[in-house]
Amino acid sequence: MKSFLLPEFLVERDENRCIQCKVCITQCGFETHYFDEELGRVMHKEERCVGCQRCAVFCPTNALIIRPHPWNLRPHANWTKERYYDLTKQAETGGVILVGSGTDKPHRIYWDHIVLNASQVTNPSIDPLREPMELRTYLGSKPDALEIKDGELETELPPQVKLETPILFSALSFGAISYQAQESLARAAKEVGILFNTGEGGLPQSLKEYGKYAIVQCASGRFGVDLDYLENSAMIEIKIGQGAKPGIGGHLPGEKVSEIVSRTRMIPKGTDAISPAPQHDIYSIEDLSTLIYALKEATNYKKPVAVKIAAVHNSAAIATGIVRAGADVVVLDGLRGGTGAAPKIIRDNVGIPIELAIAAVDTRLREEGIRNRASVIAAGGIRCSADVIKAIALGADAVYIGTAALVAMGCTLCQKCYTGICNWGICTQDPKLAKRLNPDITTERLVNLVKAWSNEIKEMLGGMGINSVESLRGNRLQLRGIGLADWELKVLGIKGAGE
Repeated sequence: MKSFLLPEFLVERDENRCIQCKVCITQCGFETHYFDEELGRVMHKEERCVGCQRCAVFCPTNALIIRPHPWNLRPHANWTKERYYDLTKQAETGGVILVGSGTDKPHRIYWDHIVLNASQVTNPSIDPLREPMELRTYLGSKPDALEIKDGELETELPPQVKLETPILFSALSFGAISYQAQESLARAAKEVGILFNTGEGGLPQSLKEYGKYAIVQCASGRFGVDLDYLENSAMIEIKIGQGAKPGIGGHLPGEKVSEIVSRTRMIPKGTDAISPAPQHDIYSIEDLSTLIYALKEATNYKKPVAVKIAAVHNSAAIATGIVRAGADVVVLDGLRGGTGAAPKIIRDNVGIPIELAIAAVDTRLREEGIRNRASVIAAGGIRCSADVIKAIALGADAVYIGTAALVAMGCTLCQKCYTGICNWGICTQDPKLAKRLNPDITTERLVNLVKAWSNEIKEMLGGMGINSVESLRGNRLQLRGIGLADWELKVLGIKGAGE
């Protein structure tokens, strides 16, 4: 059937610069470029291009330009180009439109409407280059009070995990990402003193040495979950939902279930890995509590247990139930969270922004007097160090970064992760593509990112006259809103600029 859709991207080749080296052919896993034997030159099929820019980056003579196709319909406010494209595609395929990465819709980004305070005269700023600045934080339940006798701590503390900076690598499962990508995250976490999250795909045996830097996930599919997996970790996370697809399960196509993925996930090679939408042993807070304590019992109460939920309308009420069920950490994943594959219609229309969820949950836990009983991790759309520090001021203890980490490794957000083809070697199990990712290089890039953000956080804390990141947590007096409605300021718990 003839498609009514024009290509998404234009491939412009400067014939005066092109030296027919065929690098573009070898670099494109989507087979956009090919060599025409009859014409004796490299050609391209624009309908295959996904705009990942790999061919343009590696072209030795800069002969390629990849840009969005300028085709347009007659202007129509209701039937936009995107709506026309999606509807026509579904008419041709009869399928659900899948997409990777986070939502690209212009939902309000509250980070950009919040500004930070700075010290002036009465509360002098701090120079982080010359004065101590503490970014270390601990995740886990904290006691109501500490009992000290003869200089010794008498109170038995719940298990904690230590972070040298309030940043973690988000859940990116092996299978969804390549072995090389997960190895890079693990090595970088160890080097900077933070944690990485295995996602729901388990941890390969060859990466067990990084277990004490790993948050291991227990999701609905229970892929890779056994006692050794749970014990060889810093923390356990029960995944109820995620920001990119609240309320639905996951699907790793059988094409991505290679031999090592099948061993790690403990499923047959080449079979689809289906994660049900619900965990079929959890239908109430009481059921959730049973699983929390089962995991604690299995690991001799030595590991904090987190529960991850998508940020939705009643996240605050859900979070209080999670804390009262015995969780040590609540993870909130917002509307802009990334994914390897999600129905586009759900990714773009379900859930709420993480900024509103953080504030609502922190407020509710404080009102109920149980804020100290659990840490809060925020995820979904953290783009820079300013977002990190604003999240902490709103009430988070730390943040997850997923898409930012992938971009640091080379991702160009082409949103085709679900195809299993990734020209940058990140979201693929194709050995020829995956080996393009050099763990030595990508580990260094991830380490550089976390160090750079940490230094910027120190500068911002110093500017506010604060010498510890924990002193900023929930301190919303340090924030002001710009261009926000009264109801938005109320939910965020901050004043407008100038107040």
